[in-house]
Amino acid sequence: MSLSLSQNFDLTNHNSFQLRGNSAYARAIVDEAELPQLFEVAEELGVPVRILGGGSNVILSEQYDGITAIMSSRGRSLADGENGQFIVEASAGENWHELVTWTVEQGLWGLENLAGIPGTVGAAPIQNIGAYGVELSDLFESLVAFDRTERRFVSMDGPSCRFAYRQSLFKQEPGRYVVTSVRLKVSQSRGPSLGYRDLSALGPFRSPSEVMQAVLRLRASKLPDWRILGNAGSFFHNPVLSADAGQAFTLDFPNAPAFPQTDGSIKLSAGWLIEQAGLKGYRRGAVGVFERHALVLVNHGGATCKDILELSDFIMTSVRDKFGITLGREPELF
Repeated sequence: MSLSLSQNFDLTNHNSFQLRGNSAYARAIVDEAELPQLFEVAEELGVPVRILGGGSNVILSEQYDGITAIMSSRGRSLADGENGQFIVEASAGENWHELVTWTVEQGLWGLENLAGIPGTVGAAPIQNIGAYGVELSDLFESLVAFDRTERRFVSMDGPSCRFAYRQSLFKQEPGRYVVTSVRLKVSQSRGPSLGYRDLSALGPFRSPSEVMQAVLRLRASKLPDWRILGNAGSFFHNPVLSADAGQAFTLDFPNAPAFPQTDGSIKLSAGWLIEQAGLKGYRRGAVGVFERHALVLVNHGGATCKDILELSDFIMTSVRDKFGITLGREPELF
């Protein structure tokens, strides 16, 4: 076994919820070429492997009896694309917000609405991250991943990734693929994406930098800084109802935010549902619902994985009892 591993590794500083956690083994992956050997070592030890990026979308368990591989590879580049576009390629361990800032500083449109999202580049396609009217899939070109089943690196385009709202192939087949690099489309002439009402009201915008600064101000007004108050951002998916169910819901609750989708379905606001259930600002011991945004659960200090799960179960039960709608968690139980 030539690949060295850290033992009894403390992960408390590797998750934005600031939950205490320990991994029996850990390895910082600075070179994706190490991945095949890492899984060979895991087989020799007879332990599982899990992949961790920035830890911004996980509910960390207190003990993991396996190898936590922390994606730490760095590198980014810009190349000419088709029709006046440019292709940004970044390694999985790159900080997502730093990548957005780098493109914006060069006057390139595309990623500015996604500024301020914590985490790494490699985690972005798994969740198909989105904010202020833009999703990663809108800008996606391709990625490279290590296929643990076939034991080889594969290149995947957008259709192969099966992107949907906060969904992808990587969530449908968890644990199979390890994203190692991502390619995204940006442009000097694209202009702002202003489909999100709160953002468009702050315009007009003359540069991607102006949009990014507006996005960051909006985020700061609604979301807590995880470095000060531990959280994983939006904790629940916005539920999507069929056309018939959505119409019935809006008749019963005409003041509810409702967003028609291209397939006729209707997306509701999970934050609104939680607030209407009377839980905005609710606190249970060390955990609570953020006072300025009901979609965010926070760690007031010393919370555990069990605390987070119990609070989220209580919220889901309360919303289901009031509205007959079942919410789904965004963060992964890790």
